[in-house]
Amino acid sequence: MGKLTTPDWILKGGKKPTKKKEKGTFKIRKCPKCGSDEVQVVLTGEEGKGTGEWECKKCKWVGRNIVMDEVSEEEFMKYLDEKGEEVA
Repeated sequence: MGKLTTPDWILKGGKKPTKKKEKGTFKIRKCPKCGSDEVQVVLTGEEGKGTGEWECKKCKWVGRNIVMDEVSEEEFMKYLDEKGEEVA
């Protein structure tokens, strides 16, 4: 194992480079049981202290392991068109 070297950004006195997320990335949340996108967060207990649980309006599933798909802006617009949502 060789010696470690100091990164250039430290030697130049700059800020640490950050990895930027791809612009136009959207998340679609789906139920793991039925695949429906009609899911909502469960609000219980004190304000500001959520349980982190989700509920499916279609099949009444409740849990934490929600499926999240990341799609591009183009795929998201196609998804909304197929669903019949009006886009402003």
